[in-house]
Formats: sequence, C-alpha cells, structure tokens
Amino acid sequence: MFRNHGIDSDARERQANGHWSYEMVALGYNYRLTDIGCALGISQLRKLEPNLARRRQIANQYTAVFQDIAGVVPPAARPEVIPAWHLYPIRLDLSKLRVDRSEIFRALRAEGLGVNVHYIPVHLHRYYRDQFGYRGGEYPVAERAYENLISLPIFHGMRDQDIGDVIEAVTRVMGYYTV
Repeated sequence: MFRNHGIDSDARERQANGHWSYEMVALGYNYRLTDIGCALGISQLRKLEPNLARRRQIANQYTAVFQDIAGVVPPAARPEVIPAWHLYPIRLDLSKLRVDRSEIFRALRAEGLGVNVHYIPVHLHRYYRDQFGYRGGEYPVAERAYENLISLPIFHGMRDQDIGDVIEAVTRVMGYYTV
C-alpha cells in the first residue's frame, strides 16, 4: 500500500476481478520500481553474499586493531547477530583524548580518509525542531552517542592496502591526540 498511494488494492487485482472501486486508507507514495531498476537489483542480489562477506572481513580487521587503541571503542555485535556493516562507526572515548570529535574528524580527513558522521538525531533536524518544538536535550542518550561517533570507510571493493591505510591513519591520529 505504501508504494501505491496508500490504496488498499492493486489495479491488476481490480481489473482481474472486474472492479474499479478502491480506497485510499493511508498516506502513501508513488514508489514503483522500473523494469530496468528491477533487473539491476536482481543482478546485484547475486553479489550480495560475497559483498557482505567482504564487509565482515574488513570489520573484523578493524575491530581486531581498534580494540587496542586508546580513545577508540569499536562497534560490537552480539553473537547471534550478523551485521551487514554498511557503516563502521567507531565511538570516541573523549575522556582519553585531548580534543573533541570535530578535531578528530578534521585530522582523519587530513589523512585522506573519507570519514563521516552518521546519524544526526532526528529530533535535532530543523523540520522536527520547527514542527514539534524540540530544542535538544530531550533524548540525551542519542545526543551523547551522536557526539562521539565517526564512521570509517567500509565497502566491499576496498583493497587490503585501503584497509591498511585506514588502520594506519586512525592509529596515527588517535596516538597523537591521546591524553
């Protein structure tokens, strides 16, 4: 329904049943995938398992090194969970660093890493602030987590040299700023 304007029935169903009547029961959108998009998606699905395996391999390499670096708390997954690792967010232990996340971010970018910050808590975005009156402080756990996270590069096409470059840069930057 969501992809079909929130309508409770499909046009093909109505045609097959000889009915024209339909009801919009929810706010929906016009999200329909083209045949070309479907073909591309199917071809990508064939690559899914090897790509996920590579991401897991990279995440394991990162975690093995970063768990021993002061100021870095690597992400952890429960044993029964198999993450896709579409992101690899490290949490900074600011009590062990002389600078804040912004400075670490700038230093990692200066090292040539495509680091990023994910995700700004929803209630801090202008739309939600304007629409619902949020001012910050309403969700302190989310805000604290956001202030300490940096996402490191991780994608299935990374070469071993790329992974080594990330590890080396993070190690160098964190070593420089550790208390």
